[in-house]
Amino acid sequence: MSTLADETYTPTISASELAYRGAVWDIRRETFDLPEATGLVRDMMAHTGAVGIGVVDEENRILLIQQYRHPVRARLWEVPAGLLDVDGESPFDAAARELVEEADLTAARWQVLSDSCLTPGSSSETMRLYLARDISFVPESDRHERSEEEAGFLFRWVDIDEAVDAVVDGRITNAIAQLAILQVSRVLRAEAEGRTVDLRPVEAPRRLVDGRPAYGRGAEIVTDGNPQTSATGED
Repeated sequence: MSTLADETYTPTISASELAYRGAVWDIRRETFDLPEATGLVRDMMAHTGAVGIGVVDEENRILLIQQYRHPVRARLWEVPAGLLDVDGESPFDAAARELVEEADLTAARWQVLSDSCLTPGSSSETMRLYLARDISFVPESDRHERSEEEAGFLFRWVDIDEAVDAVVDGRITNAIAQLAILQVSRVLRAEAEGRTVDLRPVEAPRRLVDGRPAYGRGAEIVTDGNPQTSATGED
């Protein structure tokens, strides 16, 4: 088995302050030292983390949802996803909840596709991406009432080859959707060839998160041996 892997490392942090408190995430300014450079000052988005789901039906199609994203002024094709913003909720439970709320679906079979840092140069956000299969529809009387941008959702079940082509052609640009499509394609291609893909179980630890001091939104940051807690943005 290959030993290729990211290396976790926590530097000496001499200062950490809340530069901006937002409704969903914060901006934190930190001063830290590395062996190769000292006195570095960086502004970073302190993020809750998130989950995403590659949902595949019995015809091996992937579910895509179109949603308006104001920062890029576009309606993007995405996969079901959401923030880890419920206190005490595990990533898997968050993913199952988001699948119900965003797609009116439940799934009987879950596996981990990947763990990702989406913009590690500026944000603490990590993303766990799941594969969900053996799906069932939530009864209409039990469905979540969507609002704001989510009220405009469009749903489409897409052949995986068509979805891959859309990624390669630059027609699907959401990074999480791209990850899901390419990884689902890998799994389905292997299975069609009679090969198995060793995917991790849902309880597998996240390499950069689990068992480590928190560093996302609301985390207690140790500076020169003294813990500091950044505000969460909640009153």
